[in-house]
Amino acid sequence: EMLRAQVNPHFLFNSLNTLSSLVYEDRDKAAEFIRKLSDVYRYVLDNRGKDLIELSREVEFTESYVYLLKLRFDEKLRVKMKIEDDLLKRKIAPLTLQLLIENAVKHNIVSSKRPLNINIEITDNYLRVENGLQKKQQKGRSTGMGLQNIKNRYLMLTDREVKVEEDKKTFKVEIPLI
Repeated sequence: EMLRAQVNPHFLFNSLNTLSSLVYEDRDKAAEFIRKLSDVYRYVLDNRGKDLIELSREVEFTESYVYLLKLRFDEKLRVKMKIEDDLLKRKIAPLTLQLLIENAVKHNIVSSKRPLNINIEITDNYLRVENGLQKKQQKGRSTGMGLQNIKNRYLMLTDREVKVEEDKKTFKVEIPLI
């Protein structure tokens, strides 16, 4: 429940601000934005009681979520997913990808001069989410609760651990597929 409750309320605020701008600029884009926002919240509501979901559903949801982010950040945010079709039946905890993408955007610079690249792929039965490291100068430190909540949740689901690695250039989280 802690993980599910962590869906950032600022996301809704930012989404509504983006929608407000779109309404005046491009009605068709605004309508598509509303559909994707609806898809995102429908997914959250439909899956709030589930421990696991098929990766295919999580990927579909993540595509809607990324669509909303890209309208806000344009080409400053680049998300690439490379997942083989035969692995889409595997399981993952709902909202895991969304939280990892949100975490990357929250803690890194996303600008024209420094676009944020996020790569998602499967390696050795782990779903890897990796982003370039371009940390924001933040007032106060991150609590690390998001990643800790993901780790704790997976401790209840599998004996394989969530792996987190950071070096000077990249930040990587690997989630065990179930």
